[in-house]
Amino acid sequence: MTLSLRPADASRDAARCAQIYRPFVTDSWISFELDPPSDGEMAQRIAGYAASHAWLIAERDGVVVGYAYGSPHRARAAYASSCDVAVYVDPAAARGGVGRALYGALLPLLGKSCHAAFAGIALPNEASIGLHEACGFTPVGVYREVGWKMGGWRDVGWWQKVL
Repeated sequence: MTLSLRPADASRDAARCAQIYRPFVTDSWISFELDPPSDGEMAQRIAGYAASHAWLIAERDGVVVGYAYGSPHRARAAYASSCDVAVYVDPAAARGGVGRALYGALLPLLGKSCHAAFAGIALPNEASIGLHEACGFTPVGVYREVGWKMGGWRDVGWWQKVL
């Protein structure tokens, strides 16, 4: 099974990205969104983040199995050289090197315009922590009880990688 990476195309990839993302919203606290985005909203996100930073797709034998993207870290001008990153992999393809491959391609792209990348990880999430640390991210702090989801307060840990 061959894994290939490519830039996202909003019209081609939005529905599959939304499908991969949906259970992270509806069935876990990994995403702090409460309602999954529609295909149209996902297309807008892909187009916007691909234009400002980067959005990559991972395909295995022609089927989209994951995606990763960079986005603005904060709105104020001094933050422009920092970015946030995220990666989502279809659970059926988890632990198959998809996330690591996506970050392996995404981080050098972001490094052309960003100095540091940040990843917020809703805790607990050992798989995501393991991925980020394997890709060179280091922990920088925890926002305690920062979000309410699925009947409880959730912490978010932050990891950073200087690009």
